[in-house]
Amino acid sequence: MLDSPQSRRRRPARTGRDRWSVALRAMVLGLLLAAVISGVLLVDFLPSQRVILDAGDVSRIEILAPYDLTYESAIRTKQAQDIEAASVADVYERPDISVARQQEIRARQILDYVSTVREDPYASGVQQISWVAAIPDLDLPEDVISQAMALDDEAWQETRDETVRVLGRAMQNEIRDDRVASVRRTLPTLIDHNLSAEQTAIVEDIAGGLVTANAFYNAARTEELRQQARENTAPVTWTIRQGEAIVREGSLVRAIDIEALDAYGLRQQSVRWPSVLSAILLALLATSMLEMFVFRLQPSLWQRWRTAAVTFLLVALFVVAGKLMLPFADSVAPYLYPLPALPMLITILFGPGLGVAVGVVTGLVGAYLAGGTLELTVYLLSGALIGALSLGQAERLKAFLRAGLAVALTNATVILAFGLLAPQPDLLRTSINAMVGVVMGGLAASVTLAAFFALSTFLDVITPFQLMELSRPTHPLFRQLLLNAPGTYHHTLLVANMAEEAAERIGADGLLARVGTYYHDIGKTARPYFYIENRVGTVNPHERLDPRTSAQIILSHVQDGLDLARKHHLPAAVRAFISEHHGTGLTLAFYRMALNEANDNDETVRKEDFAYPGPKPQSRETAILMLADGSEARVRSAEPESVEEIERIIADTIKSKLDDGQLDESDLTLRDLKEIQAAFVSVLKGVFHPRVKYPEPVNVKGPDGVERAV
Repeated sequence: MLDSPQSRRRRPARTGRDRWSVALRAMVLGLLLAAVISGVLLVDFLPSQRVILDAGDVSRIEILAPYDLTYESAIRTKQAQDIEAASVADVYERPDISVARQQEIRARQILDYVSTVREDPYASGVQQISWVAAIPDLDLPEDVISQAMALDDEAWQETRDETVRVLGRAMQNEIRDDRVASVRRTLPTLIDHNLSAEQTAIVEDIAGGLVTANAFYNAARTEELRQQARENTAPVTWTIRQGEAIVREGSLVRAIDIEALDAYGLRQQSVRWPSVLSAILLALLATSMLEMFVFRLQPSLWQRWRTAAVTFLLVALFVVAGKLMLPFADSVAPYLYPLPALPMLITILFGPGLGVAVGVVTGLVGAYLAGGTLELTVYLLSGALIGALSLGQAERLKAFLRAGLAVALTNATVILAFGLLAPQPDLLRTSINAMVGVVMGGLAASVTLAAFFALSTFLDVITPFQLMELSRPTHPLFRQLLLNAPGTYHHTLLVANMAEEAAERIGADGLLARVGTYYHDIGKTARPYFYIENRVGTVNPHERLDPRTSAQIILSHVQDGLDLARKHHLPAAVRAFISEHHGTGLTLAFYRMALNEANDNDETVRKEDFAYPGPKPQSRETAILMLADGSEARVRSAEPESVEEIERIIADTIKSKLDDGQLDESDLTLRDLKEIQAAFVSVLKGVFHPRVKYPEPVNVKGPDGVERAV
C-alpha cells in the first residue's frame, strides 16, 4: 500500500514553499469536490417532465397521470380534520348557582330603592322617573317607571314579590351567553296571569334586565377536544389512475392539484434557499472531513497530483452514482448502489484507515440523497464499513470473494431487520430487497477488483496483492535472473530471507522487503560474468580492463536494472530497491586499484567515477536491503569459522554504512539496527556455519584381496 504504516518512505523536511504547495493543492481539490457534491445534491441529472406551476396559475397544458398512484393527501386530510373539529360542540362549565343568588340580591336592592322613591312625598313625578332610570345595569322605559310609581301599595308589593320569584325561576336553568335573550323572551310565560298588564310589564322589564348567564364557555377544554378530534382523524388517501387528468389545459390550478403534481414529482418547485444552503453546508462538511482524514491518515496523498486527484474523483463519481440511484426509494435501485466498492478500493490502495473514513463520508452524503431514512443510512454505512474492514491485505483473489460475501450478508441482515420490524411487514418486498442486497455485495467486489487493476498501474502504487503476484518465480524478470545469472539468483534468495526477517522484527513491511530484494540485482543479467558470483572457473574479465571501466560496468547494473524494471512495469516502490540498495557508496576495490595505479594521486582519480548514483535509502525496507546485501557478500567471502565471527562481520558492515551516512534518510533507529543485526545472524549462521572436514578416501585391501576406497 502507498505509504502504509509498515512502509513509510522518508522525505526531506518540507520547506515553506512545499507547505504552501500542499495547502494550495488540498484547497483546490477540496473546493472542486465541494462544488461537485453541491451540484449533485442540487441538480437533477435525469430528464424530467416537470412543469413550473403554482396555485392560482392558469395551466397552458394538460397534465395526465403517468401511472396509478395512491398517496396521502395532506389537504384532504386537513379538511377532514377541520370537519371533525367543527363537529365538537362548545364546552361550557356547569351553571354557577352563586350567580342566581347575586342577581336575586341585586333585584331586592333595586326594588327597595324603587319603593323608597315611591314613598318620597317631596319628589315630583319627573324626579322619581329620573332617579329610577339612573339605576346602573338596569334600563327601564319611562312608561314602565311611571306605571310602577302609580301602583298602589298592595299592587306594588305583589309586583315586587312576583319579580323576585320570576327571576329566581329563570335563573334556575342553565343560561349561556348566547341564550340570555331567549330566556328573557320566555319570562312572560313565568309571570302569574292574575297580575294586571301594568304589573306584568314591570315584572318583565325588571326581571329581564337582571337575567344573565350562569354557565360560562371553557375555551381551553373546547380546543383540547377539537384537537383530539383532529388527531383521531385517519389520514385521507387519494388514488389517481393512469391517464387521468391532473390539470386540464386552461384551468385554474388549485392547491389540491399542486399536491397531486408534487406526489408524482411532476412539478419544478421554486428555489428553496434553505435547501440550497443545507446542501452546500453538507458538501463543505463532507469535504472538510475527508481532507482532515487524509491529512491525518495519509498525508503523502498530497505529494502527487495524480493520486490525490484520482482519489477525490472516485468520491465524486460515487456521489454522482448515488444521485442516480438513491432517491428512488420505492424501487430496488438504492439497494443496488455499490458504495462498499469505494472504501474497499481505497483500502487496497491506501490502507483500511482511509478506506473507512472515505466510506463514512460518502455514506453520509448518500444518506442525504436517500432522504435521510434510517434504514438506508444504516444500510449504506454498514456495507461501507464491513467492506473496508473485511478485505484485509487483499493478498489473494479470495480476499475479494470474502469481502463481497461479508457485504452481501450485511446488506441482507440490515434489510431483513428493518423490513420485519415494520408495523405491517411486506415479506415479498423485503425478500426482493434482501436478494438485491446480496447481489450488490458481489457487484461491489467485482467493481473493486476491476478498478484496482485499472488504477494500481495508473497511480503507480504498490499493494500486497501486487507484491504476491511479483513474488511468483514465473515472473519473466525472475526467470531471466535464474537463467542468465544463477549465482546472483541464489544470492538474491538468501538476501531476501534476511531482509524479510529483519523487516518483520522492526515492524517494517516484510513482504515488500522480500519482493523488492528479488529484483534489486536484475540489472546484472545484462553482463552476468562481470560479477564474481556468476563466474565459472578462474577467468576474471576485469583483469583486462582498467579500474574505471570495470567500475562503470559494475555501477551500470543499477541503471540496467531500472531500465528492465520500467520495461516490465514494476511499481515505483519496487524500483526503489534497485536504485537505493547501494546508495551513493563507492566500488571500493576498483577505486583503490585506481589510486594504486595513480600512485595515490587523488587529483587524477575522480571519486564520482566510482560512486553509485543513489539516492541513499529512503525507506526502512531499502536500508535493510543495503545492509543485508553487504553483510551476505562479506560473510560469504570471509568464510567465517564461528558464529561470533559472523556477528563481527555483520556488525562491521552495519557500522561502515552508518559511518558513511548511507542510513541518514531511512528512519532506522539504533534499536532497529540491533534487531536487524540479530536477524541477519540468525539467517546466516544456518548457511555459513563451520563444517567438519572429512578425510580423503584411501584404498584398503579386503579379505578377498580386492582394494576398495574407504
